[in-house]
Amino acid sequence: MKGGKSKAAEAKKADSNARLSVKKKGAAAVGKKTTKKEKAAKDPNKPKRPASAFFVFMEEFRKQYKEKHPANKSVSVVGKAGGDKWKSLSEAEKAPYVAKAEKRKTEYNKSMQAYNKRMAEGPNAAEEEESDKSRSEVNDDEEDEDESGEEEDDEE
Repeated sequence: MKGGKSKAAEAKKADSNARLSVKKKGAAAVGKKTTKKEKAAKDPNKPKRPASAFFVFMEEFRKQYKEKHPANKSVSVVGKAGGDKWKSLSEAEKAPYVAKAEKRKTEYNKSMQAYNKRMAEGPNAAEEEESDKSRSEVNDDEEDEDESGEEEDDEE
């Protein structure tokens, strides 16, 4: 009897190993086809995308939930409760959050247009403005030194 069980166990093990090896080969083949491309560096000056109506709602909901449940430290519980509450809201109750999200979206679009305009003028345009500013400050310092030097000459 013992030998019969081991043969069945060996057959199951071999079958599972065969399945695993197929998965590994499939994953390896996919990994070989796709090459990792380095992501472009994110521009810290680029405006952030606006929050959706749900996330606007969650900003307020988190505050309310923390007031009612100060001992709760779990983020997932707050998220689940917020999701359930959002689903239970009617369209009329969601309207103020949708309006806020639309307002943020229009502000985002304006700031993106300004950002794209700056980028079209030249990606280093903002840096050049700063460097011009620093140059003028350096020039001011040099002029101050010249003036103080002239005064020293006058005093002698």
